[in-house]
Amino acid sequence: MNRFIDLISDTITLPSQEMLQTVLTAQLGDAGRMADDGRGEDMTTRRLEDLAAEMTGKEAALFFPTGTIANTAGILSQAKPASRILTEERQHIMVVEKLCYMEDGFRMKPAIYQLTEEGGFDIPAIEALLKEGDIRLALVENTHNFSGGKCISVEQMKAFYDICHKYHVPVHMDGARLFNAAEGLSCTPADICRYTDSTMFCISKGLGAPMGSLLCSTRAVIDEARRLRSLLGGTLRQSGVAAACGIYALQHNVKRLKEDRQNAQLMYSMLGGKLRCLEMTAYPQSDILIFDFSKSGLDQEEFDARCKEKGLRGYHVSPVEYRFVFHLGITEEDTILAAQRMLQLDEELFQRMRA
Repeated sequence: MNRFIDLISDTITLPSQEMLQTVLTAQLGDAGRMADDGRGEDMTTRRLEDLAAEMTGKEAALFFPTGTIANTAGILSQAKPASRILTEERQHIMVVEKLCYMEDGFRMKPAIYQLTEEGGFDIPAIEALLKEGDIRLALVENTHNFSGGKCISVEQMKAFYDICHKYHVPVHMDGARLFNAAEGLSCTPADICRYTDSTMFCISKGLGAPMGSLLCSTRAVIDEARRLRSLLGGTLRQSGVAAACGIYALQHNVKRLKEDRQNAQLMYSMLGGKLRCLEMTAYPQSDILIFDFSKSGLDQEEFDARCKEKGLRGYHVSPVEYRFVFHLGITEEDTILAAQRMLQLDEELFQRMRA
């Protein structure tokens, strides 16, 4: 097994030499010290924020070191601690980030809704929750990570936004993979963000920058988020070192996201109808493909070990689901090889079941 194929996440992408070169000429300053206009003094970071606001169609944007801090600041800018917030049952904010919901965190109370099988919203069920009258913020995730990177359509986003606004509830979107969603839906990020009040997106995933996320919203929300960013420990000094890579990512790496979706779909097409033990949970709409290994009789640790024996690494999104994420480090050749190895593994597990 000569080549190890790492599909654990698109967070493992490495910056290109061309991206890193932009750091050498970046105009730097202290992003934690405010200029006369109330924004930080690092001019490269300001350029990235302006570009992010323009691409999402929002008034302003703010750079954060991580998506977790950006989401947390975005939520707290619009809902006080202990507020009840509309939350999808498998949203990354609740399942992984957790801080807003923890008792020793901000004690948010989730009002739970589910995505439909197609990756949309049950609007009557959501309205029933909203009618209870104490919800302060509604959360949506696009693409939706743990459902297999589903892209929520602009029409569905509008329906969700409209019903929330009917009850005067703002909408925050965890758009960590917003640009994957826009690519998969053949629209612009602004088309999706039109139906949000605030949006977070990451530049450190498929876009290939080494770190960073942007929160985009109205100037009022961003001003409050800037105050919260400092309190949460998310202010960087010469953040232009990272922001320069983000600018490069937005200018050069957006179009190539199509390759990641095509590779995910290539693996699906190679395996479709051939698996006897493993199952693929959904046709990939973006860069994510999830396998259900519940029939194998293996636990998480055992399945992980079998994949690593095949030179593959993924990520467990549930006790019986294993996620592959395609990214700029994965070629079509890698994808074909990975699919062949999964077929081999499936056959071995099937024979093991029969024994």
